[in-house]
Amino acid sequence: MTDVSVTSPVERIARVIAAEALSINGEGGDPSAGGEVDAVWEQEVDRALAVLRTLREPTPEMVEAGRAAGGDPAAVWNAMVRAAIGQEETV
Repeated sequence: MTDVSVTSPVERIARVIAAEALSINGEGGDPSAGGEVDAVWEQEVDRALAVLRTLREPTPEMVEAGRAAGGDPAAVWNAMVRAAIGQEETV
């Protein structure tokens, strides 16, 4: 099993998509799908990137919550998601 704390956001999302399809906790039938997820998560990278691309623009509520925390949240959010996407596009 991979330590997700050291994986990119794209890999994390791809693993979740794979696990949802394979695990009994999702739509699959495998009661212990970790090994299978390790073997197939890379097949879900395009879907994971699509998820991240949809998150590039924050909702008004997210912007307001970010403003309350300080700084320019829309720019920060966009830059962070673009950076996460870029990690995988350069591989």
